[in-house]
Amino acid sequence: MPGNIRQYFSDRKDDLRDFFGGGGVVGKFILAVLVVYLLVAIVLGMIWSSEPEIFSVREHTRAVASEMQREPVTGFATTVTMIRVAETLLDKPGGYISNDIFPPGVWLDNMPNWEYGALVQLRDFSRAMRKDISRSQSQSAEDPDLTIAEPQFHFDSGSWAIPSTEAEYRRGIKALYSYLDRLSRPDQPDAQFFARADNLANWLADLETRLGSLSRTLGESVGKASVSDAVANINPNDPLSEDVLGKEVKTPWTKIDDVFYEARGSAWALLHIFRAVEVDFRKVLRDKNALSSAKQIIIELEGTQGEMWSPVILNGSGFGVLANHSLTMAAYLSRASAAISDMRDLLTRG
Repeated sequence: MPGNIRQYFSDRKDDLRDFFGGGGVVGKFILAVLVVYLLVAIVLGMIWSSEPEIFSVREHTRAVASEMQREPVTGFATTVTMIRVAETLLDKPGGYISNDIFPPGVWLDNMPNWEYGALVQLRDFSRAMRKDISRSQSQSAEDPDLTIAEPQFHFDSGSWAIPSTEAEYRRGIKALYSYLDRLSRPDQPDAQFFARADNLANWLADLETRLGSLSRTLGESVGKASVSDAVANINPNDPLSEDVLGKEVKTPWTKIDDVFYEARGSAWALLHIFRAVEVDFRKVLRDKNALSSAKQIIIELEGTQGEMWSPVILNGSGFGVLANHSLTMAAYLSRASAAISDMRDLLTRG
């Protein structure tokens, strides 16, 4: 009996050794698969982090008009540009990343911020088209397609499913295509695009505040005194008293690249929108002597899209040894904002 028991446990020992030996092979296989997956994810992450190229608005407008066999009427260039910007968000390498929940998309932060910056400009201009540009006066009815497109682009940018962000934005793009089709059909005069000075000026007023906020946040990469605190600390009864500066406001170092890429994505979308505005609003820009301001805005926005040679966003001090990419971006946006202010002033004059 004892011999049988000893033999039993000896057999079980061999079985356990075989089991764990096979398990070791399985474990190595799983580890190898994980390593390969991580390497592929890293490579894909680098590819997906590449920013979309700048495209020619005029050439793209001609191509779409030729494909549709339509004349590029007023508003055609702006509408196809809006469609192209929206489609770029969804169809670029890696697709739309902001709502990804799996690697490598979930690891990336620069491209989601770039997407958000472009999305904000898409939302703002689609609202301007619905609210002003497609209507002849305040009592006019809204365009039925733009009433669909504008809220679709305001859908939650981070929804993964039920419904997905991509599906909602596709509905907005489809509505823009429908508006474009009606706009370019001579037999459907209900779709309108009023390239007037007041319509453009209203959008520029909103845009000026957007760029001002971005410029301020970019400038805070090196720290600045709070204006509101400094004003609050002034003694109104003694104008000769020394001003007491407020608490320093500085962008956290973990957010430096987020703010930079949001500004870069915003400028990318704006560059194409202004190139389209230059086409569709050319007559009013010439009449108001604002064409040079539009050209200046485009030049400054082109400067924001320069090639990035550094693998990381550097945050050197304002006059330090290292570069400060945030301050460089802020300088371009500030000059663009100043040109927008001049352009709006010219448009609002009689």
